Amino acid sequence: MEPRNLSRVTEFILLGIPFLYDFHRVFFVLGLFMYIVTILGNGFILIIVTIEPRLQTPMYIFLSNLAFLEICYTSTVVPKLLQTFIQTKTIICFHCCLTQGFFHFFFGSTELFILTAMAFDRYLAICKPLQYPIMMSKHVCLHMSLATWYASLVIFILFFLIIWRLPFCGPNIVDSFFCDIGPLLNLACADTHFILSLFLLYAFVIVIMTLFLMIVSYIFIIATILRIPSAVGRKKAFSTCTSHLMVVSILYGALVYMYVRPNVQSSLRLSRTVAILNTTLTPMMNPFIYTIRNAEVKKAVRNAIHKMTGT
Repeated sequence: MEPRNLSRVTEFILLGIPFLYDFHRVFFVLGLFMYIVTILGNGFILIIVTIEPRLQTPMYIFLSNLAFLEICYTSTVVPKLLQTFIQTKTIICFHCCLTQGFFHFFFGSTELFILTAMAFDRYLAICKPLQYPIMMSKHVCLHMSLATWYASLVIFILFFLIIWRLPFCGPNIVDSFFCDIGPLLNLACADTHFILSLFLLYAFVIVIMTLFLMIVSYIFIIATILRIPSAVGRKKAFSTCTSHLMVVSILYGALVYMYVRPNVQSSLRLSRTVAILNTTLTPMMNPFIYTIRNAEVKKAVRNAIHKMTGT
């Protein structure tokens, strides 16, 4: 028989980042600035790819997908994170919390799939240049982009439907700045070992397998580049991959540390710091990494300015 006083939790309290409490005002201003730069930077990529015909190629279609994902990803978490900096008690409703958690992991996994597709695109462009226009047509590129969104949606909607049915009847303080899986499952009034194991399996398959596919792609890419006789040709070929490699290195380093380590409970303070940087700093840096040394984007910007000014 169930106890009569058993009641379902209707809201959660986000604990935020207690060890940074004395610097909350500073981090609020810094976080707000980074969020605005993220929206503007990634929004710029979306606009320039849309209005400039020469950038409507597979590489830039994937990049515009990535930019849109970064906007969605940060908007899912950062507004609540900023609220935890200015309020000592940040409340989020039960359904809002699970929705936030779902979209955080949905957008995050889609980003990994898009990065993998971008690595495959670079592999075809460098290793199979003659077949590239046929194998990676605009039609194929759009279908691959849609497939990454669909795959993430199916994976995580099923996972969060399981979490949605869990009973939450006890403590409601989430020891995080957003509705992360681990802290949330710790509050469930049920045995969650199976769900935690399932989540670790998801993390392993999505993070490690996409990383493995990218490593294999770049092994072939580097081997092909090294066979190019001209030093200028090698430099030009490798320059098309450097931005992608930088983003992948930063992102996967953070994800492996947060979710794929053997003991995810150790070094909680450092894990939370890495999570904050992954949520705020990485999405802000991506537009600069992809555009600051990109001659095609610079030329497209000049053309767009000339069109707007009529000069």
